[in-house]
Amino acid sequence: MSKFYYVYILISLKDDKFYIGSTSDLVKRINEHQKGQVLSTKNRLPFKLIFYEAYLNKYDAIRREDYFKTTKGKQTLRNMLKEWLRTLK
Repeated sequence: MSKFYYVYILISLKDDKFYIGSTSDLVKRINEHQKGQVLSTKNRLPFKLIFYEAYLNKYDAIRREDYFKTTKGKQTLRNMLKEWLRTLK
C-alpha cells in the first residue's frame, strides 16, 4: 500500500484566515493544531479543516503547498471553495 502525503487547508474560526500545510499523517496533524501544539496556529484557535489533497510523492505535496501560499494560489483556493466560503458571510 502506498503512503500518501497531504496538503491541507484550515480556516481559523477566530479570524477567518487560511492556514496551509502539508503532512504525511493528516489526522495526527489536525489534532496537533486543535490542541494548540503548533506554534504558528496556537493563537488562532479553533480551526476547521476545509480542504485537502493527497499525493503519492512528498515533493509534489510540498510544491502544491508552496503554490497555495502564493497570491495566485490563494486566489485559486478561493475560487475552488467559492460556494462554501459564501456560507461564512
